[in-house]
Amino acid sequence: MPKTRLPLLKEDKPSKKMSRKVTMILLLLFIALLAVIFFRSSLSRITEIHFQGNKYTTREELISQSGLSVGGQFFAVSKTSVKNSLKELKTIQEASVSKSFPGTVTITIKEYPAVAYELDPSGELEAILSSGAAVGVNESGIAVEKPILTGWDAKDPYKAKLCQVLASIPNELTGDISEIVPSPTLSFPDRIKLYTRSHFEVITAISLLKDKVEYLNQVIETEEPGLIKMLEADSYVPFQAPQETNEDKADTQE
Repeated sequence: MPKTRLPLLKEDKPSKKMSRKVTMILLLLFIALLAVIFFRSSLSRITEIHFQGNKYTTREELISQSGLSVGGQFFAVSKTSVKNSLKELKTIQEASVSKSFPGTVTITIKEYPAVAYELDPSGELEAILSSGAAVGVNESGIAVEKPILTGWDAKDPYKAKLCQVLASIPNELTGDISEIVPSPTLSFPDRIKLYTRSHFEVITAISLLKDKVEYLNQVIETEEPGLIKMLEADSYVPFQAPQETNEDKADTQE
């Protein structure tokens, strides 16, 4: 009898698609494991926080407002969020945030400029910024060319407007002003009195000061001390020299 050949059974070969899926799953698991290890390591943490340009705002205030902390997640820091949070402080005009791996966050601060000074209720000198914020004067000292604000209520809305106007005027045009006092009237609720280091008395309004300040400096440079009014119209009247008494005349004749 002829021999009957049995058909060979085909061996089951793993599909290429299945092996690729297994490889991808293993790769993803490996990457996830590495990510977990990395984010739990010190390399993913904030190790240093630097602030630059802050003169009136303390490091403690900036740290608290920014929400940053050493040991926090470095990659979770949002530059925009930190910037916007810091700008909520009345001392901060602008802020920029940069990150350097590993773990360093640097924040550059631009504060509102000081435009005047004022004594607080306890007699301590404060700097008044262009935003209207009052901050303590530290070891940085004071700028002697800035005026002193006297008699202003902290809640007076015209005080903040005055600070904004002073910030918009070049220092050389306000350097002679030594004191600014509120002097409102029905016609000019924002009327103020200025006293200068060259012994002039000036009556004007906050809303007019920026446009009138050049006239003020022209008079100061060319005239004797007197009263200057800069409202709807400008005028200057010199102070009267004290008249000599008979006794003074007698002393002169002798």
